[in-house]
Amino acid sequence: MSSPASSSSSATNIMLAIYEKKTVTIDLYRPLRNYIVFNYSEREAQNLDDDLETLKQMRNNIERSSVTDSLPSRRDLLQNYFKALTAVESRFPISSDKDHVNTVTFIWHDAFKNKHKASQQNIHLEKAAILFNLGAVHSQIGLTFDRSTVEGRRQASHSFIAAAGAFAFLRDNESTKACVGNSTTVDVSVECAGMLERLMLAQAQESVFENTIAKGSTPGVCSKISRQVGLYYEEALAALNVAPLTQHFDKTWLSHVQLKAALFYAEACYRYSLELHEKEEIAEEIARLKSGIGALTDAKKSSPKGAAQQILDAINKLEANLKTNLERAMKENDRVYLMRVPPASSLQPLPAFAMVKPLNMNEVLDASKEKMFASLVPDSSAKALSRYTEMVDDIIRTQAEKLQQGSELARVSLKEMDLPGSILALEGHAVLPTALWEDVEAVQVSGGPAGLEGELQQLRDLRRVNHELLVQTEELIQKEAAEDAQFRSQFGTRWTRPQSSTLTKNLQDRLNRFAANLKQAADSDAKIERSVRENMELMSILDRRPIESALPTLAKPIMSLDANEDAIVGTLKQSLRQLETLGAQRAGLEDMLKDMKRKDDILPKLMTSAGSHEDLFRKEIAKYNHICEEISQNLQAQEQLLLHIQAQNREFVATFNIEDYRAACEKCYKHIEAAIAKYREIKENINEGLKFYVTLQEAITSVKQQCSDFVMTRSIQCREMIDEVQRKMSGLSFQDNKSSNTYNYPSTGPPQRTSSPPEPPTNQPRPQAPYYHHQQQPPPPPAYAQQPPPPAVYGQQHPPPPAAPSGYSQHPPYSYPRPPAPYNGGSPSPYPPQQGQPPPPAGSYEYGQPAYPGWQGSYYNAQQVQGQQPGSFPRPPYTVPSPYPPNQSGYYNKQ
Repeated sequence: MSSPASSSSSATNIMLAIYEKKTVTIDLYRPLRNYIVFNYSEREAQNLDDDLETLKQMRNNIERSSVTDSLPSRRDLLQNYFKALTAVESRFPISSDKDHVNTVTFIWHDAFKNKHKASQQNIHLEKAAILFNLGAVHSQIGLTFDRSTVEGRRQASHSFIAAAGAFAFLRDNESTKACVGNSTTVDVSVECAGMLERLMLAQAQESVFENTIAKGSTPGVCSKISRQVGLYYEEALAALNVAPLTQHFDKTWLSHVQLKAALFYAEACYRYSLELHEKEEIAEEIARLKSGIGALTDAKKSSPKGAAQQILDAINKLEANLKTNLERAMKENDRVYLMRVPPASSLQPLPAFAMVKPLNMNEVLDASKEKMFASLVPDSSAKALSRYTEMVDDIIRTQAEKLQQGSELARVSLKEMDLPGSILALEGHAVLPTALWEDVEAVQVSGGPAGLEGELQQLRDLRRVNHELLVQTEELIQKEAAEDAQFRSQFGTRWTRPQSSTLTKNLQDRLNRFAANLKQAADSDAKIERSVRENMELMSILDRRPIESALPTLAKPIMSLDANEDAIVGTLKQSLRQLETLGAQRAGLEDMLKDMKRKDDILPKLMTSAGSHEDLFRKEIAKYNHICEEISQNLQAQEQLLLHIQAQNREFVATFNIEDYRAACEKCYKHIEAAIAKYREIKENINEGLKFYVTLQEAITSVKQQCSDFVMTRSIQCREMIDEVQRKMSGLSFQDNKSSNTYNYPSTGPPQRTSSPPEPPTNQPRPQAPYYHHQQQPPPPPAYAQQPPPPAVYGQQHPPPPAAPSGYSQHPPYSYPRPPAPYNGGSPSPYPPQQGQPPPPAGSYEYGQPAYPGWQGSYYNAQQVQGQQPGSFPRPPYTVPSPYPPNQSGYYNKQ
C-alpha cells in the first residue's frame, strides 16, 4: 500500500504570526535623573547621564516601530531594552509612592483588541509588553523563511521555538505582576501567554514534521511527530475555549486552531495505520482509519467559518486517503483475516514524541552582565550580598574543616601503624623522624664532626697569636728598662728621672695576668681536644651522607611457610597509593572550593533579579552541592580504605619482624640524638674559646700600644735629659724657663715638643691619649697627636669611663679604628672617650684597672680575665661559622 509524500502538503504556508502591542510616548530621562540627584548626588547623576540617554533612546525606538525596520534588528532592540529595564527595576522603584519615581506611567494597548489598553505606574507592565512583542517578532521571523525547503523549515522551527520561549518567560515571570489593579489587558495574562506558547510550539513541531516527511522517515516516526503537533494545537484550542480568551480572539483563530488539531490527529492515525498494515494488524488499522475520518468530519462540522481554504483542501485530501485505505483494509479483512474491529473507545492513545521545547530565555535575557547603572547599589542589595557571602563562607569553612579532619585522620592513622616507614625500610629507603632529620641537617651544614679539627686549629692559631703579642709587649718594656738602667749607671746621681720599674708596674701586672689567662686557656683547649677525640666515634654517625644509610633495615623473614610476603607487601602498597590519591583529590577539592568562592560574584544577578533574594540564594548556593557531595564521598572512601589498611598492616606486622626492627630504630635514634647533643656541647665550647681569644687579643694589642707610646715618650725625655746633663757637666748655665733642677716626667702620654702645640682641629676623630703629669702645665703633644689629651697619672685610681655604644663607635687609644665587632651588647669602655664625649677626670687613670671582659668558666679564667673590664667583643680575625648561638654555659664560663 503506497502513501503520498505528505497528505497535508497543501497547508505548507498556513501558519499564524502575532502582531506587536502598541504604546504611547513617555519620558524616562528626567524622572530617573531627579531620583538619582535626590537619593545619591548631582555628581552621580552626571556620571550616569550616558546611561540615561541610552535608555531614553531605546524607549523612543520602541515607540516608533516601522515596517521598514528589519525584524532581526527589532528583536535585538527588544532584548536589549528588556535587559535595561531589569537594571532599572532594581535601582529605581517606580510607583505612586512619594519616595519613588512617581511621575512615570506606562500605557500599552491590547495586541488583539487595540481599543483596550492598560495604564500603570508599574515597570512590570513595561517588561511584560516587551516580552510579548519579542515573542511576536520571533513569530513573524518564522513566517519569513521559505518552508518549501528543508533549511527554510529548520530555520522557521527555530524562530517558533524562540517565540514560544518568550511567551513562556512572560507567563512565568511577568504576567502576574503586570495584571494588577483594574487597568490590564488580556494579551499579557497568564492564560494568553500560555496559549501562545502552545501555538508556537505546534507550529515549530509542524515544521519538524514536514522535514520528517521530506526525509522519508518511517510511518511510525511520522505518526509520533504528527500526533505531538496535534496535541500542541489541542492544548491551544482548550485555552481559547475558556475565559478570559473565549471571547477575546477572532473566530478565524478558533477555526484555524481547531482544524489544525483535527488535521494532525488524523495524519497521525493515517501514518500509524500504514505501520499497522505492514504488521498485518488489520483490525486496529481499520479502527485507526475510522477514528481519523471521524475527527476530520467532526472538525469540519463544528469549526467556525473563516478557515483558510488551504487547510480545508488539506483536510479533504487527507480524508480521501483515509477512506481509500479504509476501503482496501476492510476488503482484505473480509476476504482474508476475518478479524473483529475494536471500537475506537478501546484503542490506546496514539504515541507522541515532542521534537521541540521552548527556548530558555534566561540566558538570552540575562542582565547580570549589563553595565548600565552599575555604580548604583541600593542598600537592600548590599545587605543581601552580605548575607549571601556569609552563607558561602559557612559552606567553605565547614567543608574545609571536613577536609582537614580527613587529612589529619589519615596522618594519625598511618603514624600509629608506622606507615609508610615500614614499607620504605623494607625497600632500603628508611627515613628519620622529621625533627631529628632537621637537627642532623643543621649539624652537617655547619661542618659536622669532621669539621671540628679545623675549628680546633683556629683555637691554636689564636692562642699562638696572643702569646706572640704578649712576648712582644714584654720585650718593649724590658728594652726600655735596660736603656734606663744603662744611663742611670753612666750618669749616676745626675740621672734624676724616675726608674722604669716604678712607672711600668701596673702595665707589667696586667701582662702577667694576661699570661696567666693564656696558660689557663691552653688547659681548656686541651680539654676540648681530648673531648673531641674521646667522642669522635660517637659523633661519627653524623658524618654519614645520607644519614639514612646509618639506619637499620627491615629484611624479609628467612623462612616462610606460604611465601606470600610479596603479595602482602604489594596489597599494602596499593592501598597506600589509593590513600595518597584520595588525599590529592581532597587538596584539589579544597582549591576548587576557594576558586569558586573567588569567582562567585552574584551582585549583578542581585541587581537584576526579579524574584525574591532567597530563591536566588538557593539557586546560587546549589552550585556548591556537587563539590560538597564529592567531599563526602572522598571521606567515606577514605574511612573504608583505612579499615582495609589496618587489616593489611596487621598481616604485614605478623609476617615481618617489625618489633625487632622498631627497637633497632629507637636505639639508632637515641645514638643520633646523643651524638647531636655532644656535638653541640663541643661546638659551643669551641665558640666560647674563639670569642675568648679574640677578646684577649684586643686587650693585649691595646696594652702593647700603650707600652709603645710609653717607650716613645721615655725616649724623647731621655734625649732631652742627656742634653741637660751634658750642659751642666760643661759648666754652662741657661736661664730660661726650662733650667729647673727638677723634671716632671709624663708617663705613657705622647712625646713632648719644644715648640708650642698646634691648634687642635674641631672635627678630629683621633682618640685622646693619657700622659704623665707632674707639672702645672701639660707638655706639648707629639707630632702624631692632633689634640691635647686629658691628663692621667699612672698609679692613681679613676672611675670607669662612660660606656661605649653598641656597634663600637669608639676605638682604643694609640691605634687605628677597628671595624665594629659582631658581638651584641655594650659595656663600659676601657678607653678615653672619643670626640663628642666628656673626658674622664684628669690624673685618675690606672693601667691596672680591668679593661676587657673575661670568661667565668672552669677552663678559660676561673675568675674574670685579668686586666680586663666587661665590654663588647671585637671582630675576630678568623671566621667562626656556627649554626648555634654562642652562650656562656660551657668550658669558658663555668667553674
